[in-house]
Amino acid sequence: MIKTKDPIVQADFDAYVDDQLDGARRIEVAGYLSEHPEDAARVMADLRGRDELRLALSVPSSVSGLGSAQAAERLQRSLGRRHIFNRLQRVAAVALLVGLGWMAHAGFGPLIVSEVVASQPAPTYVQDAVMAHRTSLVRAAMPSQPGTNRYDPAEIRAATAIVMPKLPAEWKVRDVQLFPSTFGPSIELEIGSSAAGALSLFAVRPGSFDVVKPRIVEIEDMKAAYFQIGEVAYALVANAGSDELGKTATQLANTLY
Repeated sequence: MIKTKDPIVQADFDAYVDDQLDGARRIEVAGYLSEHPEDAARVMADLRGRDELRLALSVPSSVSGLGSAQAAERLQRSLGRRHIFNRLQRVAAVALLVGLGWMAHAGFGPLIVSEVVASQPAPTYVQDAVMAHRTSLVRAAMPSQPGTNRYDPAEIRAATAIVMPKLPAEWKVRDVQLFPSTFGPSIELEIGSSAAGALSLFAVRPGSFDVVKPRIVEIEDMKAAYFQIGEVAYALVANAGSDELGKTATQLANTLY
């Protein structure tokens, strides 16, 4: 019998399929699956669907552009279950971006920062991110409101289904807070960085699936770089004088592929 510190939940199965578990947790999930054949069969089907899609998108000569999206749709219909459907939506969206020339090759290429068109308003969650950032600045100045720097991405994912990007090694997490937002629970990290200065990272599930490259927007005296990958959206917020925000957002986004 495999003993685990934390119960195995659906989010662990999804992370197992997406190769997003650390070594110890992956062993725990594998041990659990070895003792639960029905769950193991579902996970194996997920792995097969993932590998078929990766294969389809890795051969430009046979499947490219719109053809990649069509191949993803066929695989999506054949697999059927809802959590697989969500992952296939992500792959189909990336395949369409390949056809539009957003990426130089089939698959998950690097993201590129682009400026926001003036007529294109920022998503509502960016306003929430700026408000969370302002609140964290107020709280930091209040001795009666101590923050917590205990940051556990796995716990956040299990509780909120929000996948956090991998933070640069030189970043120091000064505070971690769970915030209410327009779209439900959100996460706000107050960060200390020698390169980008003081900033915050906001993450939320906005209720829609999309793939959005990092974009810059200024809101009053704040600057935000926002992006979305799949069902989770992110916003980096700092003072308007920060020139490294777009580059930093791109680096974070690339860790999620």
